[in-house]
Amino acid sequence: MEAEPVCPVNFPAQEKDDTGAVCKKTCSGVANGNPCFWNILDPNAWFTPERLNPKVAALIYWRDPKKSAPAFGCILGVLLSMTYFSLISVFAYLSLLVLTGTITFRIYKTVLQAVQKTSDGHPFKDILELDLTVPAEKVHKVADVAVAHANAAVSELRKLFLVEDFVDSLKFGVLLWCLTYVGSWFNGMTLIIIGVVALFTLPKVYETNKAEIDHNLVLVQGKINELTTKVKAAIPLGKKEPTKEE
Repeated sequence: MEAEPVCPVNFPAQEKDDTGAVCKKTCSGVANGNPCFWNILDPNAWFTPERLNPKVAALIYWRDPKKSAPAFGCILGVLLSMTYFSLISVFAYLSLLVLTGTITFRIYKTVLQAVQKTSDGHPFKDILELDLTVPAEKVHKVADVAVAHANAAVSELRKLFLVEDFVDSLKFGVLLWCLTYVGSWFNGMTLIIIGVVALFTLPKVYETNKAEIDHNLVLVQGKINELTTKVKAAIPLGKKEPTKEE
């Protein structure tokens, strides 16, 4: 029997992945041997390359440095530029740079064709003929995923702010308190830059030192679970009321 394709948690049931296969609403990873396209939205998938789109995995895991290095450099360069210049200025300068390059190349090819008396045509003919329209189906898929994640986030925030579980809300409060310090140390653009650097470094570091990192993570998770259990046992409010099964 053919394995049923799967997709990340909160992915709308009966949607299709990039292979056209119908996705099951789970988070176990692969659809018909190919990573489901929407696994890119699952943070845990970044450290499991087989769950990512092959092109994305090859990029952030530096399978081909000739592609990863320019991509990383361009993204980082744009973000660093935005820390010193406005978004409009960065966009204008980049556009002028690209336009200058294409005009120069077009003039060069035109002169070359005139000298060599060839009729190769427009140098960007293949690119001009590419279909760049965004399919409505893709837009609907993105909207469905965004709505699913937004609904899940709102539901979780409601539980945390209304103290459904005292310990979970307490941990959320500690996280917010830590964020006040992070906000005083870094601005939003700096955090984005750090995130991009981490994206192109941490997955590769984890892959290289997977055994040692996993061992340490298990120890840390065990300590956290032990501490959480003690806190819940000491604070009655930390215990959820058992739900009655119908």
